[in-house]
Amino acid sequence: MKIRTLLVALSLSLASLTSVAETLKLGLNYPQSGRYQGQGLQQRLGAFLAVEEINQQGGILGQPVELVIRNTRSDPERGARNTADLIDNHDVQMVFGGVSSAVAIASGKAAKERDRIYFGTLTYSNATTGSAGHTHMFREPYNAWMASKALGRYLSESQRDSNYFYITADYTWGWSVEESLRQFTATDDTSAHPGVTTPFPTALTSDFQAALDKAAASDAKVLVLVLFGDDMVRAINIAYSMGLQKRMQIVVPNITLGMARQVGPTIMEGVIGAAPWVWNLPVEKGYERGEAFVKAFSDRYEMRPSSAAASAYSIVHQYKDAVERAGTTRTAAVIRALDGHRYSLLKDEQEWRAFDHQNVQSVYVVKLRPREQVLADEYSANYFEIVYSLPGNEAARTLEEWQSDRRKAGMPLTLQ
Repeated sequence: MKIRTLLVALSLSLASLTSVAETLKLGLNYPQSGRYQGQGLQQRLGAFLAVEEINQQGGILGQPVELVIRNTRSDPERGARNTADLIDNHDVQMVFGGVSSAVAIASGKAAKERDRIYFGTLTYSNATTGSAGHTHMFREPYNAWMASKALGRYLSESQRDSNYFYITADYTWGWSVEESLRQFTATDDTSAHPGVTTPFPTALTSDFQAALDKAAASDAKVLVLVLFGDDMVRAINIAYSMGLQKRMQIVVPNITLGMARQVGPTIMEGVIGAAPWVWNLPVEKGYERGEAFVKAFSDRYEMRPSSAAASAYSIVHQYKDAVERAGTTRTAAVIRALDGHRYSLLKDEQEWRAFDHQNVQSVYVVKLRPREQVLADEYSANYFEIVYSLPGNEAARTLEEWQSDRRKAGMPLTLQ
């Protein structure tokens, strides 16, 4: 109830701030329901905080900012329809959001058709800024390639010569992560390192049980759960009840604070994953703007921000920065202002890379802390020990690697 009350209060506050001058509207397209709704809520909270800060500072080019929100329900077709509605009927100047890569890709195409930028918040499939990339799609977090390269380096040392078993969500994000992680852990041989897929978005508990039974019957020492949101939560609870964590290293390639909190510290202890950002990073490294964001978010919502909140917050501020450097909201000018732009906001330096619009940034491998350390935090959220990091320029695909992927997909070798 507290979060709902805060959202109503923030909505009223934003409405009062935007009632005097003509507003500059931004579209937030995220899952308010379904299996990814927890990550969606974090996006909304981070976006609200950014908009409130920007309006208190005078808006963007003197215009107050207003969020227009739609529910994707993690459905690509609905995401695309929402994007069309936001632009055609509400004149939003850019759209951002998404937790599913399939939703982000479909929504991005709808935005391009209407000459608007689409910023992906939680979209990790390589395709988003790879084979499906285009001039109007920008991805704020890392991609599967970057996460897997960092994880691969860490696991190749800590789990040398171990056999793997993969359980993967059967859609573009899952395929992308599994393919990349197999490459960077040298586990391409599916006879030695088998795997199964689970339906998305319709997986039942029985699907995860059947997949985990196969993992238990294998000789694998590493169990990779290429699952996200509520799917990961259900699967890891079953794995724990089967005692698999006692004989397997569980890896969740894309882990978020929300997912960890849903499961709880007892079950999550020792799990390894990757993240583009965690709330304790700026605190430990002394990134002042990141520390300020963590404090403001924690004070406002009485919880720590996840990477989803950080991504949405960063996108709104980066859009403001690009518009003000361009001196206009015209899409072509904003794209030029973003291309190749380097900045530091909530962490170390990041870059909106010009040739693919991938945000190049450091990648972090994290290990989930013991229960007593998690609970020692004021908000019982000290989950992540950063055990390895990889600079963005080492983690990201090179131009040649990106073009090779585009060539295989029959796509132009430059963004169109």
